[in-house]
Amino acid sequence: MPEVPALPGLAGLTAQVFRAGGALSQALPDYEPRAGQAEMAARVADVFENGGVLLAEAGTGTGKTLAYLVPAILSRQRVLISTGTKNLQEQIYFKDIPTLRAALDVPFTATYMKGRANYVCLHRIDLLSEGNSPQSHDVFLPIIRDWSKTTDTGDRAELEDLPEDLPFWSEVAATAEACIGNDCPRYSECFVTRMRQRAAESDVVIVNHHLLCADAAVRQNAFGEVIPACAYAVVDEAHQLEDVATQYFGFSISTYRIEDYARDVERFIASGSVTTRSAQMELQQGVDRLRDHARSFFTELAFAHRSNDRVRGEERVRATDQSLAHTREVAAYMAGSLDLLEGGLALLAPSRSPDDEPSAPSDVVTLSRRAGEIRDELRFLLRAGDPAYVYFVEFRGKSVFLRASPIDVSEIVRDLLLDRVRGTVLTSATLTVDGAFDYVKGRLGIGQAEEVRLASEFDYESQALLYLPPRMPDPRSPEFALAAGHQVIELLKRSQGRAFVLFTSYASLRSVQAIVEMALEYPMLVQGTAPRSQLLKQFRETPNSVLFATSSFWQGVDVVGEALSCVIVDKLPFASPSDPVTSARIEAIRAKGGEPFDEYQVPLAILTLQQGLGRLIRHRRDRGVLAVLDPRMRTKGYGRRFIASVPPAPVVHNLDAVERFFSIV
Repeated sequence: MPEVPALPGLAGLTAQVFRAGGALSQALPDYEPRAGQAEMAARVADVFENGGVLLAEAGTGTGKTLAYLVPAILSRQRVLISTGTKNLQEQIYFKDIPTLRAALDVPFTATYMKGRANYVCLHRIDLLSEGNSPQSHDVFLPIIRDWSKTTDTGDRAELEDLPEDLPFWSEVAATAEACIGNDCPRYSECFVTRMRQRAAESDVVIVNHHLLCADAAVRQNAFGEVIPACAYAVVDEAHQLEDVATQYFGFSISTYRIEDYARDVERFIASGSVTTRSAQMELQQGVDRLRDHARSFFTELAFAHRSNDRVRGEERVRATDQSLAHTREVAAYMAGSLDLLEGGLALLAPSRSPDDEPSAPSDVVTLSRRAGEIRDELRFLLRAGDPAYVYFVEFRGKSVFLRASPIDVSEIVRDLLLDRVRGTVLTSATLTVDGAFDYVKGRLGIGQAEEVRLASEFDYESQALLYLPPRMPDPRSPEFALAAGHQVIELLKRSQGRAFVLFTSYASLRSVQAIVEMALEYPMLVQGTAPRSQLLKQFRETPNSVLFATSSFWQGVDVVGEALSCVIVDKLPFASPSDPVTSARIEAIRAKGGEPFDEYQVPLAILTLQQGLGRLIRHRRDRGVLAVLDPRMRTKGYGRRFIASVPPAPVVHNLDAVERFFSIV
């Protein structure tokens, strides 16, 4: 790479770090100066000096993480870094930050923040330890209590043997909903308080999109936020931001939320804070009534929206005014129970002493407030009258949720995230559609912005092959699963396993899996049989293994080397038009005179496909085959848009070419 000319200010300092013989070359033995990385770093430096918004699409292998971290550190400003996944958070904090601390002659501090539910609440542990509820006798309580006395962070990730889906964790997690704030007797020792204090004193604050949006949503109520104010922000994996914002800026009532609240009231009763027997009995009767009415409400809700043939692990059904009408009467009883609990708990609220200190634990204040919040959200959801939201019922396992999600999050993202900082960098390996940023700008409410596209550093011409079968049935036909199974078998024979087979639905996964596992003896790993992290660990450590997976494995997964040599996608990943949020967005675009298929459905599917195929080549030494079994890539006019968007690998239509590719060592 030619020498970068001397530049003034932050851009000049940044350029010196990335040049041949610069700080990174000296600190990293394998470092190679890359033109794309240096260009992105210069553009980021400009944002940190002059403000504004930068959209940066940086192809895989560009080194975008260091490209924004270096100017962030050298700027001497507090910079917020938000990632799409905890994996990238951990990479930045545990790998990249120490590297740059050693390489750059600049002292700086960094904090790594997860969502509140990842941290243990000392006060809730105290209540359980002192109480006599069923949860007080849980076998995991002494394990977590002993660990809480020695941990510096309170992060449950330290408990490696703790099951990922442990129900008991919700009893001791430091959620915003159960937090009593400054009145908590363990406030100064609280792990969330200490995390917030560290972040307020740090130069680089590393969060993820879930915490970013959850914190912004909580900030609307001025209670429980943890992220400190920052003048500059980097949103990495920015293509995920719309989905996460949709989740956090909505409203939801669920069987889980009601039961969680009921148990918290019972824990408060069992703690001894309610001193009279009559008050204890009245509160317990209120909890029992709430449970009874909630059970009736969710049963009615499920009956109105779910037929006997809809028995799946996860499902969302749009709610209509007519269907909600069946539940309004029983919902009124549930709201009444919440009213009584709110009032009864408020009467028990501690009085204030002259020095304004509470005379008793203030859990009761929080419990009273929560009852009112649940009641108000229930009434909002039952009215279903705000046209800015789509209302739907979600079935997840045995839980039932009534939700309202914003149809358009562009104004929310702009007002609560982008407009609150002086400069923002939004970056990802996949941000453009048809060579332009128009789609993501519209979805995220981005107006004026600088733009830069940086090609991948990988040589897809030699490192990869794109296989499109010559003949396949229509993907909506019953014959497709059998044909797809045959193609997967033939591809896996040639790759000797070592593959991800990615599906757009669990139904397709199960159909193809049943065909493939009868014909091949490679180790088969299937999403849902174990936690995601455990499946990835098994895949990396098991020679010739094959992973069958759906949406959660399409992005944020890195497997470097020969362990992953083939990625097979069954169908183009169009969001289902029957999904309530997708359906509402299609209707909104059509109402404005737009063409939702071209403007929304195809672009979204293109970005998703780019992410799925991007799992394959993660290093310059990686080689492998990309395969898309959907014939619409070749037969439909919009197929050209997909082909133009995928990695620029040679396209083949016969399995002999795949075999020859794998025979080259």
